[in-house]
Amino acid sequence: MSGSSRAPIRPLPPAVARIEGDKFADPQERTATTAHGLRRYAHLGTGNYHPVTTRLYTDYGLLTSNQELCEDAQKIFLQVTSLGRAPQLSLMYQSPLTLGPALLEKIAALAEAARAGGEAMLYAKMNALTEYQIVDALYEASQAGVAIDLLVRGECRLRPGIKGLSENIRIRAIIGRFLEHTRVFYFRSPEDEEMYLSSADWMTRNIHNRVETMFPILDEDIRKRIMHESFEAYFKDNCQSWELQPDGSYQQPPIGRGHKRYSAQEALMHLHGTVDETYL
Repeated sequence: MSGSSRAPIRPLPPAVARIEGDKFADPQERTATTAHGLRRYAHLGTGNYHPVTTRLYTDYGLLTSNQELCEDAQKIFLQVTSLGRAPQLSLMYQSPLTLGPALLEKIAALAEAARAGGEAMLYAKMNALTEYQIVDALYEASQAGVAIDLLVRGECRLRPGIKGLSENIRIRAIIGRFLEHTRVFYFRSPEDEEMYLSSADWMTRNIHNRVETMFPILDEDIRKRIMHESFEAYFKDNCQSWELQPDGSYQQPPIGRGHKRYSAQEALMHLHGTVDETYL
């Protein structure tokens, strides 16, 4: 209408795909021209692009300009939006194609390193652990001497602490103000050290029936931060931690005499921002 004020035209948001639990921005939608040509950017995450769940869930997101990761993300977008062949990825793993076999291979490599007398360990954080091949691989790794520490918030079909089977496995669930939603996998042997973030729990539906991704954390500073915030802080938790017993029950370890109360979620809230004490 003549004389009426017009709202400014806003740019469209980046294209975001929901691929059965994994969400990441299409790298073609966020590019920049440099002296060396076109440069891609991608956002890879463990959780949801949702205004409600982001206030309730704990998740990680990685904004990256690593061109191999960006190219892998673009290949996955092209695959799910066309009838093309499964792509060859450089750094990422994708279910239902390569993610499951990669996990089994990495667990087996740790077991082999432990059998050879090396120190091998596996840390993992996820919502659920039900995929039977991975459960069997973890049992074998435990018997080989791999030290395995798992944070599994929900359903878990593995029984830890059974002599001759899983005495090298410890499993804890953190139940606090926020729903633990991150998936972080850390593999260390004398020859190698790797850390991955993923959209996939170690469940049959995620490994075999959905399109999910697992991507490496290549930056050492980011890796150290995730190690502290996902594992060290949570392994230290003594007030919201429940430990899975060999019989399938959960027990909350008592706070020992002389030990201070420590909540990982509260510690991270104090570290990163103002805490509303009402909800603690």
